[in-house]
Amino acid sequence: MTKQTAVEWLVEQVKDYDFAPSSNDDEYVIVIPKWILSAKRDEAKAMEKERIIDSFGVGCQVESTRLIGYHKMAKQYYNETYGGDK
Repeated sequence: MTKQTAVEWLVEQVKDYDFAPSSNDDEYVIVIPKWILSAKRDEAKAMEKERIIDSFGVGCQVESTRLIGYHKMAKQYYNETYGGDK
């Protein structure tokens, strides 16, 4: 199984819901409760956060195999760059 990006995962999740044509022939409306979409969004953001932290760690390991505590540094990087758990 290949890894999916958080965006690809979210699109697959949305496909499980009904689509209705709109007044424009080139558009569809997704019928999904807001609370479900919010929960899926939060799940996708958590997936992306973990990938960013893991990628940061890989970069640190490349720079120095002796670096200890990179996970804490990675979380700090994520929080500073992307606004923490917002």
